[in-house]
Amino acid sequence: MRLFLLTALTMVAFAANSVLNKLGVSQGGMEPLDFATLRLWSGAVMLLMLVWVRRSTVPEKGSLIGTASLLVYMLGFSLAYATLGAGVGALILFGVVQITMFAAAALAGERIPLLRYVGCSVAFFGLVALLWPAGGAVPDIWGAALMATAGVGWGVYTLVGRGALAPLLRTERNFRYAALFMVAVVVVVGLPMGTPLGYMAAVISGAITSALGYALWYRVLPQLPTTTAAIAQLTVPVIALAGGMMFLGEVLTLRFALASWLVLSGVALALRKSR
Repeated sequence: MRLFLLTALTMVAFAANSVLNKLGVSQGGMEPLDFATLRLWSGAVMLLMLVWVRRSTVPEKGSLIGTASLLVYMLGFSLAYATLGAGVGALILFGVVQITMFAAAALAGERIPLLRYVGCSVAFFGLVALLWPAGGAVPDIWGAALMATAGVGWGVYTLVGRGALAPLLRTERNFRYAALFMVAVVVVVGLPMGTPLGYMAAVISGAITSALGYALWYRVLPQLPTTTAAIAQLTVPVIALAGGMMFLGEVLTLRFALASWLVLSGVALALRKSR
């Protein structure tokens, strides 16, 4: 039950990032790249303070692959939404995450029950029903490519985290090096600009739901099979849309209710223990 609650809390944090990103860009006057930069900086500062307070003695130097995959995810995610709708973007992102993590599990020899494939397929079909735009508009090819790249980045970031000896310290190192890289980017493109609302959304997303959420994710990952960690993330778009209804005034629809039921049923089916 404790593992379930920690995993659920992590999924809520991931969903909150989507809501905050949408708030900061659509209502806070920030460009996607500016939001990602401030998000990384805020996360790095928060994690640095936490590590300093805890003064961990566990030897943890961070991971070059972890830092690179975090940058690929955050930059691809932010830039893709310049041309993609939120629904299609989330669909591509989590679809690629599933493919990446299931492929890694298969290559590592993890036993994957047939029921898990079936449940994952049902849940993903629910996401398609939930997120695909009305009329079946074809997504922008470059935006789709960027989001697919972000999906690979997040999948790799998750896989690398399974070997973290000190989850908080590993997350801090990844954020620190990624934030330093963004300093070089800012020299070229300029400092992040936006309204106070945009700044607030980016700082909360970085310092709370990203920094603490990602550290918690690295903590629970070693206790989850790779495919279970992948499937759990299919709930994030549903939670994010529910958050949009609660905090951004978005409308509850029958399509959302039915598709959400399908997603959650698929996830439950996939996580059910085989006899």
